[in-house]
Amino acid sequence: MTTLQQIELQCPVCESRFRSQAVISTNSFGGKRTDFHERAAGTQPLPYLVHMCDQCGYTGAERDFTEEADVTPVVREHVWTELAPSLTLPRPTGIVGSEKYEFAAKVAEWQGLEPRHVADLLLRAAWCCVDEGDVEAERYFRRKAAWAFERSLDAFDGVAREERAVLTYLVGELWRRVGDAGEARAWFDRVPGEVVDAATQQWVLDAARQQRDCPREWFG
Repeated sequence: MTTLQQIELQCPVCESRFRSQAVISTNSFGGKRTDFHERAAGTQPLPYLVHMCDQCGYTGAERDFTEEADVTPVVREHVWTELAPSLTLPRPTGIVGSEKYEFAAKVAEWQGLEPRHVADLLLRAAWCCVDEGDVEAERYFRRKAAWAFERSLDAFDGVAREERAVLTYLVGELWRRVGDAGEARAWFDRVPGEVVDAATQQWVLDAARQQRDCPREWFG
């Protein structure tokens, strides 16, 4: 069960104060999906792990609304010109979780954060789309997440050596879910070359082989 608590934040862009809901506790059930999407009983926590200013659209984790937030004039300009106008679009159900993560990913890019961080936000946007039942948006965010993870793997120090096998597998799984079997297979085939400790990373090898040869939805 997910427990939420109302918190008050101050936007570092427009300085307005607003209330948001934050996750106090949650629990998972049924394991993780093959793209590491973990689900909780009852209310899903993902949409409440990031917060959006309802005046300008600036979005991030709770720490991004503190004095330590990196909000340069360039970031402010992007927020006002690209995020704020979109808040006026008609939304019968209001702002959904996938939009919040999309906004947070844009802010992270404007701040010059690592592709790995941006990729994680885009992946969470895709996970939210699953819960929202938006198949097209899910595919869109999976592609963007895959490209961002690829950029992080291409960078010399973008990913710790012991994490490369897992992220290589994840890129393959994202392409598989998008429907690009050839790209997925190419990434799954790279996993063995990224393993640094066969004893502890055998599960990654098994997962890559499974999803390449005979895909299934859940990890055991």
